Parts: sequence; structure tokens; C-alpha cells
Amino acid sequence: MTHTVEKIGGTCMSRARELLDTLYVGNRDQGAIYNRVFVVSAFGGITNMLLEHKKTGSPGVYARFANDDSGAGWGDALRDTAARMCEIHGDILDHDGDRDRADAFVRDRIEGARACLLDLQRLGSYGHFRIDQQMQTVRELLSGMGEAHSAFVTALLLQRQGVNARFVDLSGWRDDSNPSLSDRLNNAMEGIDFASELPIVTGYAHCAEGLMREYDRGYSEVVFAHLAAQTGAAEAIIHKEFHLSSADPKIVGEENTRKIGRTSYDVADQLSNLGMEAIHPNAARVLRRADVPLRVKHAFEPEDPGTLIGPDGGSAGRVEMVTGLGVHAFEVHEPDMVGVKGYDACILEALARHNIWIVSKHSNANTITHYLSGSLKAIRRVESDILKTYPNAEVTARPLAMVSVIGSDLREISVLARGLMALEDAGIKALAAQQGLRRVEVQFLLPRDSKNEAIKVLHHAMVTEAENEPAKAAPRKAA
Repeated sequence: MTHTVEKIGGTCMSRARELLDTLYVGNRDQGAIYNRVFVVSAFGGITNMLLEHKKTGSPGVYARFANDDSGAGWGDALRDTAARMCEIHGDILDHDGDRDRADAFVRDRIEGARACLLDLQRLGSYGHFRIDQQMQTVRELLSGMGEAHSAFVTALLLQRQGVNARFVDLSGWRDDSNPSLSDRLNNAMEGIDFASELPIVTGYAHCAEGLMREYDRGYSEVVFAHLAAQTGAAEAIIHKEFHLSSADPKIVGEENTRKIGRTSYDVADQLSNLGMEAIHPNAARVLRRADVPLRVKHAFEPEDPGTLIGPDGGSAGRVEMVTGLGVHAFEVHEPDMVGVKGYDACILEALARHNIWIVSKHSNANTITHYLSGSLKAIRRVESDILKTYPNAEVTARPLAMVSVIGSDLREISVLARGLMALEDAGIKALAAQQGLRRVEVQFLLPRDSKNEAIKVLHHAMVTEAENEPAKAAPRKAA
């Protein structure tokens, strides 16, 4: 039997005991438990405590250390993180011996990290040493601790249930080598018999490429994809706490959503671009090149096949998802732009310099508009840079909502026209709309406060009503 490589996100990991009855063991016979490799994220909230909160930016250990050269705030944050780790595995593990082993594991990692940070702090007190040159290494060190903890605890939990689980630590803890990602994976998996062992692999891998520097918080999906590609997996599977559905059930109602079922990597890329995180774009690229199909499944509904993402894509003429996000319309208007090259390059350089994510763009003879995801503070810095180069330009930034209608092939349906009509009938004014020639996405730009209502309206028009439309009659054959 060919193996699968399967990734579990942090929210699902926090429900580890439930996963015993659905994903890990359940009703499977002994043989069906194996031929799977699990790549695990940190337990929910732990990476936020180690680094910074992903959504709010609230500082964790790393952010406190980076912003406080001599204070002890980071030490308190590290202690709180250790306490939370022990609290989590204390709820998951039943056996006192397992809890003791997990406590010792956390103690070793936390105190090792504390010693490293104290040494760096002492070095920083001398003017000859520059701590900022080591901050990326600190971020790598801290980020790997969450995944190492969750993988170790999961292996203990499964071993107590009689499963031959093996803890596979890619974090490079106390390892003085610095291999490439490929070598790190090959060395770690060498000698493992997939037919009789269940590897529980850390979602972070320490390697020469520096995953945090390249992918930041998306590193676990990149490790997962490379592992699936290198081991020749029959399928790569991502387990989430929900199905990949036609819209956010919190917005349109769970009873109104539809599981996508089958879609293309093209659609997965659009979702990543909109912050949906179906899969990291680089991870999708690795799987696509290795010809490994990707499946997104509901972790707590193991019998459901989920949604398959592959080169064949979904059905033509079907809207697969309606989603949206808040953006800033960053508009540069300059009458002298007509026929002159260089304006676009200047804007792109400034956006890249301030690390602003470009969701989409539009241009005409004298105006270039980028729809951006990022802080208004950073966008204002971009505006300042552009005005230094083009002082006569008019630069504006205003908050909008972008609602996208996405499908593998939308050529057979008039999404743009139908969407505009549906929004107008609902009393929602579209400020702009655009679609590309590939016809995988149509974007509607709207007032920021109308995003959720627009998603409901467009989902009803494009998904719910489309299901109730009578099938087109087959054309008659000529006599």
C-alpha cells in the first residue's frame, strides 16, 4: 500500500483526544493505522505565545525580546508559554508517566531557549556585538518549539493506545549541523517502515534555507509538501476543522454552504491570495510539480472524502467559492504618466520595500490602482516614498472590501453581469469590478462595511440559486 502524508493544523491539534477516535485510530484495523505520515502544527495559540499573535500582533516571547534589549519581559512570556504547554498536554495525556515525560520535554526546551536568549542579551551589552544579526535565528529557534512539543505529546498519546508511533523531530534541537531541507527530511525519514510505524513529524524543520525567513508562519505547509514530494506519497492530505466550502458558514449560515468537492490548483492559488490559507502557494507548487494530488478533509468526519485539488480541476460553469477581505485601494493618479515608462516600477519597488501584499491591481492611461492587504501605517510610508519621486502625483488610499467569486472555469456563466445585478437588487453599490481572461475569479470592490452582506448576496445568486436552475436541455441531433 502506498503511503499518504497528512498535515494537521493547530486548532485540530488542540482536540487531540477527539482525533484518536476519528483520524488516528477510530474503527481502523491495525494495518489501516499505518502507511500514513502525520505532519503536525503546534497546539492552538502556542506559536502566538512564542512569536506574536498572528492576527492582533500582540507580542509573544520573540517580539518582547526583540523590542526590549535589557528587560525581563520576554522571560515572563517564556514562563507563561511553558505553563500553557504543560496545561495543554496535562489535559490530553491520561497517564502520569506520560505527563512527567512531557513536562520534562517542555522544561528542557524552555530552559535551553532561555539560556540562549540570556547569552545573547549579555553579548548585546557590549558594543562590538550586534544582536539584530541573530534575531532571525532566534525566531527560528522559538518557532520550532511549538511543533516539537505537539509532535512529542501526540506520539506519547498514540503509544499509550498501542500504536507504534515515532516522534520525528526536524527542529534541529542541539544539532550542530545545518543541512538543506531535502537532506534534513531524508535523514529523518531514513529507516522508518511506513507499514509498521506511524511517524509524527514536526511541522517546522531547521535547515540552511531558513524557512521562517522565506515563508514565516507558512513553514509547516511547505515542510508537509516537500515531505510528500520526496517520499513519493500517493496523496497529500490537509486536515482542517471544517470542510473547504462555498463560503464562510459564519457569514452565510452553515445550512447554506456547499462542500466544494473537487477543484484546481488555480483556485487554491486564488484562495491563498485572498488570505484563505487553503494551502501555501509554495506548497501547492511543490505538490503540483511532483504530481502529488492534494486533498482537504474535515478532521472530525473521517469517512467524508473532502475536496480534491488537482490538475483536472472542478466542473466548468460552476462557482466554487464566494469570499472576501478588507483591502486598501492605493491609487496613484498622474496626468503626465501617459506614454511614460517607470511609474509602475517605482510603485512596486516601494510596496516591496515595505512588505505590502498586493491582492490585485488595475491601471489606465494616467492612473494605477493597487488593492493592498497591509497596515495603513506601512501604506502611508509607501505613499511618502512615491511622492518623493513623483511630487506632482495625487496619491490616495481608502479602505474597501473586495468580494471574489471563484471557480475552476467560469467561462460558461456571466458572473460579472449576474453579480452586478444581484448587488444592485440588494441595494449594494459596487464601486468597481474586474475579471481576467482566465475566468477563474471575478472581483467586486465595495464599501468596507458591506463585505459580509455582499458575500451573502453573491453566494445566494451564484451558488444557492444556481443549484435550483433547471438543467439545460441537450441539443437535438439533426435528422
